[in-house]
Amino acid sequence: MSGVTLETRITDHGVGQAFTSLIGLMGNTTPIMSAIGTGMVSSTHRRFISQSSPDGEKWKALSDDYKAMKRNARILTESGRLRDSISSAPGNDYVRVGTNVIYGAIHQFGGTIVPKNASHLVFRLSSGVVLAKSVTLDARPYLGISDDDEEMIADIVFRFLRRFQ
Repeated sequence: MSGVTLETRITDHGVGQAFTSLIGLMGNTTPIMSAIGTGMVSSTHRRFISQSSPDGEKWKALSDDYKAMKRNARILTESGRLRDSISSAPGNDYVRVGTNVIYGAIHQFGGTIVPKNASHLVFRLSSGVVLAKSVTLDARPYLGISDDDEEMIADIVFRFLRRFQ
């Protein structure tokens, strides 16, 4: 499956202890991971609205030539497919949040696109048809854990712990 998924570990000592306690109390912590995944998907969707990375940095603006031909003024939201593909998959001690959209990684990390089976890439901008040997896209991180996400995760863990004590 193509796309992008990031792995992050929460290293907060208090949250780690609370989670360890929950493992002892619940055995299967998939419901906690599911709640965290739902929160992370929602948070990621909000980044498409705020047009910013998990650390709050605004995404680099689109080129004027590309912006002029887009149907949707929002960055990374021409059709909404990338945003709408964000999903979570919880397990007993993890949750994966990511996308299976093939172009998800190039937008998350940035990079250079080169033609596979031709001498040039061919695409259209408002100024006309462009032939290019390569195109470099800026990173516009949408996946990751913000400070607010860390608080949300801690809140979920501690709420579950209170329910079982």
